[in-house]
Amino acid sequence: MAGSLNIIKLSVGTEDVGDLAAWQSLPQAQTADGLPRHITRMWPKREAEILSSEGSVYWVIKGVILCRQKLVRFDRVTGSDGIERCAMVLEPELIRVTPTPRRPFQGWRYFAGGDAPADLDPKRAADDALPPKLSAALAEFGVI
Repeated sequence: MAGSLNIIKLSVGTEDVGDLAAWQSLPQAQTADGLPRHITRMWPKREAEILSSEGSVYWVIKGVILCRQKLVRFDRVTGSDGIERCAMVLEPELIRVTPTPRRPFQGWRYFAGGDAPADLDPKRAADDALPPKLSAALAEFGVI
């Protein structure tokens, strides 16, 4: 999404896109209206820009950007410890993207649309997923 402002985030503990989908289907990972959410400490200062440009969260799984989800809104959530946090509320659809290696980082980062990997052809979305390490190696060589 060339003109959009996005967020890039590590999906820690996730093995593959299917694992991320399974986690997001759990009730504790959803909003009251049934949409998946991801809770984080920091609130994006560029919230309006992200939402007005129809930004997405690009998920890094095992060192490879494998998919994205469109951002719907940001909700304020207060934890059991009384600390207010940000819930990134997402569209349920996980859109697979061209596997792209990405070094680890903490938290999340802004991610310009021009830097984002292209969406995979919908015909390829049903392909069996390659292991993330193999996807990363093939992407490094420009094969996928």
